[in-house]
Amino acid sequence: MQTTIKSENLDFNKVWLMFQETDKKFQEMIAEQRKLDKKSRELENLFTSKWGELIETLVEGKLIEILNERGIPVNQTTRRYEVKYINKNYEFDIIAINGTDAVIVEVKTTLNVRYVKDFIEKMKDIKEILPIYRPFNVIGAIAYLNHHEQAEKFAQSKGLLTIRATGDSAFITNSENFKPKSW
Repeated sequence: MQTTIKSENLDFNKVWLMFQETDKKFQEMIAEQRKLDKKSRELENLFTSKWGELIETLVEGKLIEILNERGIPVNQTTRRYEVKYINKNYEFDIIAINGTDAVIVEVKTTLNVRYVKDFIEKMKDIKEILPIYRPFNVIGAIAYLNHHEQAEKFAQSKGLLTIRATGDSAFITNSENFKPKSW
């Protein structure tokens, strides 16, 4: 069904009012879309950060053991180490140390070449960013759950340790005689 508007009933003022009303509704729609976009980004960031924390936990759970097996005798780890250097904020996912060696670990859910390049750039200034580690032998490592083609080989070619997160780090912490509730 098509509605026809009689042109004799319309004058400039009526058209102008209709235009303003339409514009107002359009602006309201834009504002609502911006709110939805913001909420969507917040939810995505929440999911991404929690997933990243899970991968960090998997890596950290085995890190001392696997580094010791490779002849790097670290004995403690620190997660989410934050520092400000030349007005720029840096976050280091995991740092493993022993007093003479420090292994700086960047953790990614899915490793790609761009992430490797970014980490290498950060590592170039590591002893300026983290002056406490100047006397240390600092090693760079990149850990991941999955990787894009060539990213792992690229990281290795740049001298980085590559660590793949797996399910090995999960275990039950309840005592042997614990009986779980049946739901």
